[in-house]
Amino acid sequence: MTSISRRLIFWLAIPLTVMALCGALVHYFNDIAPSVLSSDRRLKEASNSIMSNLNVTQDGVTVNQANLTGKGEFRFAIRDAQQMLVGGDPTVPAVSLDGQTTQLFSMAQIESRSLRILTTRFDSPRGILFVSVADMQSGQASGARYSFFRTLLWDFVQLDVTLVLVWIGIQLGLRPMRRLRDEIAERSPLDLRPIAEISAPREVAPVVVTLNRLFAALRAGAQSQRQFIANTAHQLRTPITGMQAQLDVLAGEPAAQPIRDRLLTLQEGIRQLAHTSNQLLTLARADPTANVAVKTQPVDLGALAGDIAARYFDRALLANIDLGVEAQSVSVNADPSLLDDLLSNLLDNALKYTPTGGRVTVSVAATNNKALVAVEDSGPGIPEKERQLVRQRFYRLPNSPGHGSGLGLAIVDEIARLFGATLSIGSSASGGARISVQFP
Repeated sequence: MTSISRRLIFWLAIPLTVMALCGALVHYFNDIAPSVLSSDRRLKEASNSIMSNLNVTQDGVTVNQANLTGKGEFRFAIRDAQQMLVGGDPTVPAVSLDGQTTQLFSMAQIESRSLRILTTRFDSPRGILFVSVADMQSGQASGARYSFFRTLLWDFVQLDVTLVLVWIGIQLGLRPMRRLRDEIAERSPLDLRPIAEISAPREVAPVVVTLNRLFAALRAGAQSQRQFIANTAHQLRTPITGMQAQLDVLAGEPAAQPIRDRLLTLQEGIRQLAHTSNQLLTLARADPTANVAVKTQPVDLGALAGDIAARYFDRALLANIDLGVEAQSVSVNADPSLLDDLLSNLLDNALKYTPTGGRVTVSVAATNNKALVAVEDSGPGIPEKERQLVRQRFYRLPNSPGHGSGLGLAIVDEIARLFGATLSIGSSASGGARISVQFP
């Protein structure tokens, strides 16, 4: 993922570095190069003057210093092929030349000063001689070179500081964008309120406008879906309820006794159809995209659990199942009808899989300032490797009794995630299943 701030720093660093190097080159050619060229020219003139006033005899080497140019500005030394001093100043160091070099510029330390030296080789009656001339004024050029490198170093230090300050400025400038990012990231899937366009920077205002249009479209779509679900529920429940009532009346007629078994099968199928349609509608209502504008309110989870358990007492009594409730008064913010669906599906599953003479317990408590509702049974339980699969829609455990649709725990999981709760599947003390939902 490309970083805007890193891109800006990169494209600023390149021209700033080029400018710093260009400034260093201008400084060098304006201040350093002329002094070096001037020193080299004076060294050549002094060397030529020394060699033109050089007297070489078998007895020794002398220099007519009266005719030398720039006296006092140079020091010189004359050495033979063995680098033995035969004339001049012994403080001027010896410089070796290879067989193909006749002149060589070099730097040397003389009296703690870095001076420029020109060494020339020429043939004389006494053999090869080496004339080394040191420019006493070239120390100023050395100081200028030191100043140049110091200035160059300082320029790059300034460049680094400038880039750091630019980086800090970019980070401060991007703070409104980060606030916008954090505001969107902290929202839940249900929060589709428009973003305040006034607080957005001008550069990202078009993005904010586009997001607000998207949020408005999602709100409209969610409202349409909720209306569709409400209409579908009415259209499905009414004829199914009518069919159930008609079959109950028909089953009680004496003329229907010969086909009573078929009627009972048909009644069971209609009941299963009613149950599946109700579960499908509940699953659709629990979908986050259908509840972006869901209205939440404080709900007493303990009282709700007691009311729902009361609706299942007759079914538990017929199946000889001990249904108990251990509920504390705990309040959560949620949609009461969806919480009703959540608890109803948990109890329906528990009673369906608990054998005759078993036990089902509904408990509500507050742990660590969080509401926890749990349903335990003494049935066969859910194997650990199946506990993720049973959350999927239409998945049923192998060899499951009855004709369920495999939507119960999928509905519970959807509703739990809708309100930021966590669904956990474990084992009860009796070896059955323990399904718990912890609310924030």
